[in-house]
Amino acid sequence: MRLQSLRARSRDFSLTDDELRSQVDTSIIENYHFHLELLGANCDKYPAKQHARRVASQLGITNGLIYLEGKPTTYLDDSDQTVPFRQRRYFYYLSGADEPDCYLTYDIAQDRLTLYVPDFDLRRAIWMGPTITVDDAQERYDVDQARYYSSLSQDIHRWAIDNQKYAVYILHPSEQPTGEGASLHFDAEQLQPAMDACRGVKDQHEIDLIRRANKVSGLAHTQVLRNISKMVNETQIEGIFLDTCVSLGAKNQAYGIIAASGENAATLHYMKNNEPLANRQFVCLDAGAEWSCYASDVTRTFPLQGRWPSDEARDVYNIVEKMQEECIRRIRKGVRFLDLHILAHVVAIKGLLELGILKGDSVEEIRKSGASRVFFPHGLGHHVGLEVHDVSGESIMAASGDQDDDSILVPPTSHSPCTFSAPHLEPGMIVTVEPGIYFSRFALEDAKQQPYAKHIDFTVAARYIPVGGVRIEDDILVTDDGYENLTTAPKGEKMLEIIRGK
Repeated sequence: MRLQSLRARSRDFSLTDDELRSQVDTSIIENYHFHLELLGANCDKYPAKQHARRVASQLGITNGLIYLEGKPTTYLDDSDQTVPFRQRRYFYYLSGADEPDCYLTYDIAQDRLTLYVPDFDLRRAIWMGPTITVDDAQERYDVDQARYYSSLSQDIHRWAIDNQKYAVYILHPSEQPTGEGASLHFDAEQLQPAMDACRGVKDQHEIDLIRRANKVSGLAHTQVLRNISKMVNETQIEGIFLDTCVSLGAKNQAYGIIAASGENAATLHYMKNNEPLANRQFVCLDAGAEWSCYASDVTRTFPLQGRWPSDEARDVYNIVEKMQEECIRRIRKGVRFLDLHILAHVVAIKGLLELGILKGDSVEEIRKSGASRVFFPHGLGHHVGLEVHDVSGESIMAASGDQDDDSILVPPTSHSPCTFSAPHLEPGMIVTVEPGIYFSRFALEDAKQQPYAKHIDFTVAARYIPVGGVRIEDDILVTDDGYENLTTAPKGEKMLEIIRGK
């Protein structure tokens, strides 16, 4: 190995670290260190039993049976090819098992977690390899016992006979197990909210997995920066990011890669990734690897040649950079994330006023009018965990009942429902901070018909359309005494230096 031979030379000839790094691509050293880190990364079992106990405690019960189904093997429509496997996240949270066709039960009174794995199938073993055995499952996962699927129905039947007064807790009514004639009482209302509340606050094992996902993503983003000046199409950006992640052992992405150049960056979830880079001012790369089912969510916006392509591009980047810095440095337990979202809008409004894009005498008046949402249309962030937009007891973008009518609040979506209780950040939460400013032709055209049009100088705004959009996104862990930024991808001046080859 080239790195090992260089290390041997460093002992023989007393090369300094700087001299060593000058003779080999630093990415090789970074990747080597990362692989060394991983040698001991998987020694500890995923804490499924601890999670099961937390969920039972959140349910507030001492008797009952939790029943969950894993993701079954499924086939593409009209095809003999299987759909790429992705474990159901609620199932993974209580099992740690990233295997298809599995089930689990947790007997709350007995504190017994049981994983059910597929029975041996000779044809499947010949074609695809054998499925996991109960002995291997018992060794690999943090469960009290592992059994084959063929015993599941009988086991539930026996539990039901002894526990007729208690419920079987399931996620959805369609997932009721059979108990071979036993009378079962199902509760499909309480389990998901209880699990959501538990998943919102991460334990140390989960934090470490998200930290590793961010490490992979940081190395992949860095590889893109090192090579961007030689690329000619968005497809190449996606390709080198994927190649780096897979080479480091992260075969799955947490979400579809967004490699948006020029005006494409004004489309928040642009995923075509197939246009030429020629004459584009910026690339907005929103891409995050997954590690052991846990997500990272990272966005960097950068010029192709390591220097600002225009005053407009530089000025917009600086505003977004300030939006993020001002919000991140205020993260700590007890803070309402919604207040940080409002702060991001205030910073954006002040910056856009200086550029002449917005106009008016009062920042507060502009904020309440909703004019800034033309340029910053999404929420400041979300939870990150088993899902890139992870669940929690309450959305961190919730609208408080004491909040005045405010047009900058993001309307309800599946990921950020508006409720009447804005929760506070807690230690163990991991949230994204991802402000952005965008110049969408569609949004600007629509804004001309809105009451807040008086606050926008559309002639000035049109000059910024070639910038497309700028978004900067990091994953932030809330700690007891503040925060930790888990994201390692370069940004700002360091990012530009890497593009320039320094």
